[in-house]
Amino acid sequence: MKQGLVIWITGLPASGKTTLALALQGLLREEGRTAILLDSDALRVVLAAEPDYSEPGRDRFYTALAGLAGVLSAQGVAVLVAATANRRRYREQARQVVGHLAVVYVTTPLAVCRERDPKGIYAAAAAGRAPDVPGLGAPFEPPEEPDVAIDLTSLDPAAAARLVRDRLAGRLAEA
Repeated sequence: MKQGLVIWITGLPASGKTTLALALQGLLREEGRTAILLDSDALRVVLAAEPDYSEPGRDRFYTALAGLAGVLSAQGVAVLVAATANRRRYREQARQVVGHLAVVYVTTPLAVCRERDPKGIYAAAAAGRAPDVPGLGAPFEPPEEPDVAIDLTSLDPAAAARLVRDRLAGRLAEA
């Protein structure tokens, strides 16, 4: 069985990671590929006994998330991970665990993310209730050499998904 490919979609909160992942999942499925989405918001409560956004809490969560992505990828499927992973070390740890990893960086500017704020995290940070929001109270370290960098302020999700698929076509074909 061939090893699958893990596509880790990173960016600031509210940058459009999950929107892109869903569009990419739909596109890959239309092409007959099995594509599984691991969304950090949905999985945090499953993978972390007591979910929190502290540095140790993030360490535990991203270790578990990378492990799950690796197990699924070993089954020969495309695994789409939509997760901020605000530190480079989280993404590098995932690369060590899964082997076949492509990093997609959603470059949406902080000001746009604040405007979107669908979950109210930037508003909570401004009110002092969420001190660990990446890009504000917690650092966000962009990937130094992402496989794909994409601006979702100028592309719709379907076009962005096609661009990601096209740029990763060779790696997807090998998986």
